[in-house]
Amino acid sequence: MQFGLMSVSDITRDPVSGRTPSEAERIQAIVAIAEKAEEVGLDVFAVGEHHNPPFFSSSPTTLLAYIAARTSRLQLSTSTTLITTNDPVRIAEEYAMLQHLSGGRSDLMLGRGNTAPVYPWFGKDIREGLPLALENYNLLHRLWTEDVVDWEGRFRTPLQGFTSTPRPLDDVAPFVWHGSIRTPEIAEQAAYYGDGFFANNIFWPKEHYMRLISFYRQRYAHYGHGTPEEAIVGLGGQAFIAARSQDAVDRFRPYFAEAPVYGNGPSMEDFMEQTPLTVGSPQQVIDKTLTFREHFGDYQRQLFLVDHAGLPLETVLEQVELLGTEVVRVLRRETESRRAPGVPEAPTHASLVRARYGDAQPRQPRPNANRGDNVTGGSPYQDSDDAPVGR
Repeated sequence: MQFGLMSVSDITRDPVSGRTPSEAERIQAIVAIAEKAEEVGLDVFAVGEHHNPPFFSSSPTTLLAYIAARTSRLQLSTSTTLITTNDPVRIAEEYAMLQHLSGGRSDLMLGRGNTAPVYPWFGKDIREGLPLALENYNLLHRLWTEDVVDWEGRFRTPLQGFTSTPRPLDDVAPFVWHGSIRTPEIAEQAAYYGDGFFANNIFWPKEHYMRLISFYRQRYAHYGHGTPEEAIVGLGGQAFIAARSQDAVDRFRPYFAEAPVYGNGPSMEDFMEQTPLTVGSPQQVIDKTLTFREHFGDYQRQLFLVDHAGLPLETVLEQVELLGTEVVRVLRRETESRRAPGVPEAPTHASLVRARYGDAQPRQPRPNANRGDNVTGGSPYQDSDDAPVGR
C-alpha cells in the first residue's frame, strides 16, 4: 500500500492572515512539501495540471523532474495529466523522459480535467472530451509499447513510421492510472488495458465512488487481467490534523469557510459526515481512512490533499509531519494486517520490469537514427559519411 500527497496547485488567499502567496512562493513551497513528504516516510507525491489562474502547475513534468533531482525514494505522479488537450505524442515523450530522469520513480494519472475553457485554448472542443480522452490514450499506449507506429484517428494528423523518443526506461512504460469521478467509459478503458483506476474520493459520498470502482473491478476481471479483487485502485482523501480534535476544527474552519472548492455549501461538520474529509486527531483520520477499505475493497494507493485552501506553508509542513509520523505509520500496519491474500501491491517500475522479464535483463531499445525523416522516408543525412545536415 502506497501513501502520499496530491496537490491541485492552487494559489489561494489565506483567510486568517489575509495574504496571498505569489506564484514564485507557491512553486518553491510545493518543492518543500514534496521534500518533507520523503523525509517523513511517505511514498508518493502527485501534482495536478492546470493552465489557468489560480493554479500554477502548467508543466508537471518540469516540476516533477526537479523534485526527482532533490529526492531519492519518492514516487512521483500527477493528479491529473490532461489526456484531452495534450498531444499524446508529447505526453509519451515527456513522461518517458521523466521516467528516465527519475530512475523509474514516476507514473501518471490521466484525466479530462474540470476547467471548460482549457479546451478551446488548446484548439479542442469540450463536446468531444470523452472521445478525445479515449482516442488519445489508445494512441499513447501504442507509442509506449510499439517502437514504430502507423496510426490514423479523428483528432490529430496521422503518424507514419513514427518512433516516440526516448523509449520507455527498460522498455516498460510508466504505469498509468485513469482518474474519473463520474464516467464509466474511463473505468472501462482502465480495465481494458489492465491499468489502474483512481477515484479522487473528495467531494462526493462514498456510494458515488463505490459504483464506479465496482464497475471497474468487474470489467478488469472480464478482460482477463485477474480477479476483481486484484484490480489496481487508488483513492484520494482530505485531512486536517491536530493533536486535539477541537484544535483541528478551530484551526481549519476559517479555511473551509472561504475555500473556493467547497462552494459555500454544507457546513464543515456536514461535509465531514457526507464525504471523506476528516478534520480531527490522528486517530480520527486513521479510523476514517480505514473505512475506505470497507467501502471499496483492498486498494493500492491512498493520496491525501493537505496543501490547499490558502493554508500557509508552515501549517502544511506540520500536516505532512503528522500524516507521516502519526497517521500513515499506523495505517500501514493496519492495512497490511487486513489485506486479503493475493491482493497485489501498488505497481512500481521494478515490479513491472520483474513481471515482464523475470530474472532476464530488460530489453534496451535503440531506435535507428537512419531510418528516415518520418515523412518521406528519406535519409536525414546528406552525404556518404553520415555527416549531419547543417542548419
